Amino acid sequence: MSMAVVGLLAGMALGFAGYFGGFGAFLLVAALGAIGFIAGRFLDGDLEPGDFFRSRERGDRRR
Repeated sequence: MSMAVVGLLAGMALGFAGYFGGFGAFLLVAALGAIGFIAGRFLDGDLEPGDFFRSRERGDRRR
């Protein structure tokens, strides 16, 4: 399935949630979709847990 089709389906799900459930349902569907996207990236091997917790690799650290 292409990314355009996935984006279309996600947009339709958010639209239905917003129309039938209101703004709270829209936010819930968006948050769960983002969590599912990140979990899918982990399972595909595109992300590693250390990617979120690594320090900066450049020398411009905050003091």
